[in-house]
Amino acid sequence: MKPTPQVKHEIRTEAGKRRTFAIISHPDAGKTTLTEKLLLYSGMIRTAGMVGARKNRKLATSDWMEMEQERGISITASAMQFPYKQAVINVLDTPGHQDFCEDTYRTLTAADSAIMVIDAAKGVETQTRKLFEVCRLRRIPVLTFINKMDLPGRAPLDLMAEVEDVLGVHASPINWPIGSGRDFFGVVNRETRQVLLYTRTAARGAAKPELTELALDDPSLKSRVPDYAWEELTHDLELLEFAGNPFSREAFQNGKVTPVFFGSALTNFGVETFFDAFVELAPSAHGRLADTPDGRELMIDPVDTPFSAYVFKLQANMNPRHRDSTAFLRVCSGRFERDVVVRHHRTKTEVRLSRPHSMVAKERNTLDVAYPGDVIGIINPGVFQIGDTISVADGFNYKPLPQFQPEVFARVRPTVTTMRKSFDKGIEQLAREGTIQILRSPDGLEFFVAAVGRLQFDVLKFRMQSEYRVKVVVDMLPYESSAWLVGDVEMFKPPSDALVVKDSQDRTVVLFRSAWSKNFARERNPQHDFKDMA
Repeated sequence: MKPTPQVKHEIRTEAGKRRTFAIISHPDAGKTTLTEKLLLYSGMIRTAGMVGARKNRKLATSDWMEMEQERGISITASAMQFPYKQAVINVLDTPGHQDFCEDTYRTLTAADSAIMVIDAAKGVETQTRKLFEVCRLRRIPVLTFINKMDLPGRAPLDLMAEVEDVLGVHASPINWPIGSGRDFFGVVNRETRQVLLYTRTAARGAAKPELTELALDDPSLKSRVPDYAWEELTHDLELLEFAGNPFSREAFQNGKVTPVFFGSALTNFGVETFFDAFVELAPSAHGRLADTPDGRELMIDPVDTPFSAYVFKLQANMNPRHRDSTAFLRVCSGRFERDVVVRHHRTKTEVRLSRPHSMVAKERNTLDVAYPGDVIGIINPGVFQIGDTISVADGFNYKPLPQFQPEVFARVRPTVTTMRKSFDKGIEQLAREGTIQILRSPDGLEFFVAAVGRLQFDVLKFRMQSEYRVKVVVDMLPYESSAWLVGDVEMFKPPSDALVVKDSQDRTVVLFRSAWSKNFARERNPQHDFKDMA
């Protein structure tokens, strides 16, 4: 049943307020700190937790898992919703470490835009480059925040050139820094020619900084900054006028240009102006492609199509008070209402969504209504899998989420055999979440655990003990890569050091000890295909 004109107006208005985005970066570029400051400026928290501190620190709001808090890194993608001025923010805080890239890639499918955080001293790093490529492939517009301008770093012009050369995108600076390191005084908006000068306070980033706003041609400005900083500023601004890339909203939303902002998430310098510009520039929810049963592609309109969504993440035991599993849904179309009965496309059954909630880290808030762009949590009674499509209308499936070949493999067993039941439950749950993959020998008698990165096995050991009270032993296997085999498995001639197994969907997977072995298998079996992503 199509929505009425009144409901469509409501959906269009509310969806227009939504800004659903992911933050991508290399580890330690300041991604989680920037997320924390968004909460600070939205009024959701009064003081920001310092992510970098290790002792007696206020823990970052978005890092809910104890292991994340101990290591100071993000391991899982967390979803938070809150108002910011006239917008409704849905922020997807993703892991920066490459060992968790699969979780990040899946989360990016739920985003309408991305914020790329770059360390001013290190420039564009490996993981940033990989994640940007995913955004390019998915046509996700990217805003760039060059962070840590309050620390010694590289020249802004050099950083701009590297963004363009390494990422292959035009970079258009919206603001420009005045000084850097200990002499980072503020930023100037290139379009309005307004200057924001910041004053360091005793709060050291836990609260909003004091600032002075002046026009660039204000005579008093020159006396407020050192001569060298003023000369650098005027030189760079003149150069950008002649040789800089112009900014176009259309080019940005088509992924051809990234607007660039400079600041310091730690001290809050340049942060609020960046958030304000983000709300203005970032797109709201738009149509998404889906596949029909007869093989056609269908564009799902967010306003005209009744409620639909897909599952991009599963997570169990997020809070000791709630020993359950949560399915994270991206709302793609229509208006969601609590207790709505939807069609589960994979199982061809009906499901009542009776316990929806939005989240800010561990805190759950019951949700009565949601709109395109929103991310909602649903208690998962074991019916949802990553990639599932649900809707009121039925007749289509959203594009499948990517699954990557594992690169590390192990045998895992409990240290105490009497804990086998809890062990099996924990392993199955982690596999459903996509943290690990379970592989089995063709006869089904032996099973192996596979992951994209080695750090995921540390997460496995930690969560098995903390959530399921099971200590496990992880025996690493000597395989370095894998591929899904396409073709007659009976005719396949594996190298002597390879291992043929089955995954959870009964697809044939070949494990290789080296890149040479994988290439040899390709040459030896020209009638077979080897897929690195499914």
